[in-house]
Amino acid sequence: MKKNRLIFTLIFLLIGMNITSKVPFNKAEVKNKLKQVADWQIANPSTAHEHHDLDWTNGALYVGMVDWAELSGKEDNDSAYYQWLYKIGSRNEWQPYKRMYHADDIAVSQSFIDLYRKYKKEEMLIPTLARAEWIVNHPSNSTFRLEYGNSKTLERWTWCDALFMAPPVYAKLYRETGNRKYLQFMDNEYRATYDYLFDKEDSLFYRDWHYFGKKEANGKKVFWGRGNAWVLGGLAEILQELPSDVMERKFYEELFVKLCYRVAKLQNKDGYWRASLLDPASYSSPETSSTGFFVYALAYGVNSGLLSEKDFMPVIIKGWKALTDAVDATGKLGWVQPIGADPAKVTRDMTEVYGVGAFLLAGCQIYKMAAATK
Repeated sequence: MKKNRLIFTLIFLLIGMNITSKVPFNKAEVKNKLKQVADWQIANPSTAHEHHDLDWTNGALYVGMVDWAELSGKEDNDSAYYQWLYKIGSRNEWQPYKRMYHADDIAVSQSFIDLYRKYKKEEMLIPTLARAEWIVNHPSNSTFRLEYGNSKTLERWTWCDALFMAPPVYAKLYRETGNRKYLQFMDNEYRATYDYLFDKEDSLFYRDWHYFGKKEANGKKVFWGRGNAWVLGGLAEILQELPSDVMERKFYEELFVKLCYRVAKLQNKDGYWRASLLDPASYSSPETSSTGFFVYALAYGVNSGLLSEKDFMPVIIKGWKALTDAVDATGKLGWVQPIGADPAKVTRDMTEVYGVGAFLLAGCQIYKMAAATK
């Protein structure tokens, strides 16, 4: 019996080694590519659009930049990237953006909390705590139906990309403080959005209620690539914060795995996802912000053991190659759909800070896989 068990174990290990040996990622190359893209973005902050430091667009960039700062700072504990992030937070006194309830305006707090974890200065955390405390204790009385449209309805998470912006902040605050009220608020609001915008037949999120019943040119429903990518990226962030023993975690794990299997089937042959998930022919150009967030989530899923390496590595490999192909010789990431709420045409020259954030998140997870390669 022991001999058979040993043989089975050896076979299992050999299969795992065989899969890993086929991962064509060299850790030095991955790190160099991440540095090239991060450096280009820092040197070209206003190439596409000039965004306020605290805008959601930069909030997504900073999430990726924090991961890159940690990776690049393995040899230098206070790398130039940490210093760049610290200066941004410091000159804005670590405040979230202007609108009290709007999910977009607390997105920067994800990175501010991460920087607080590094530097342990209370002034870095207090403004985010104050904002979250007010919201939790004075929840919006906006429409229960979550009908995205006017400023009042934007006080709730009425659009699917809001699930990247705000929920990870409350998950992080729960982890930092141990106070369940942050987790409970996040869970209540998240489930309300899920119940309203998640299409259980297609296992995808509508961007908001305006797309209920709408059809693409091929007759399929309208599911925006980047909108669903924001959701999946946000789930990856949430899962990295929630302890394994909290009862709420099961819902997020199951939704994460379901979405991962769904979007993996929607990858195009060239490794990219398109702006429209169910009608890629109408939007033939690649779209790297959605591709970046999808690759990030899938790679995190494999690295964390939530997803099967066998099922997802081919998708991840194609996706990362596609992302690196979209980087030009200067380090500029192209094929990023501009700010919008639905599928739109994209060109090679288009870039945006949130696309770079997604690229850095993906690359840092890819690096973990590449570490075992020669």
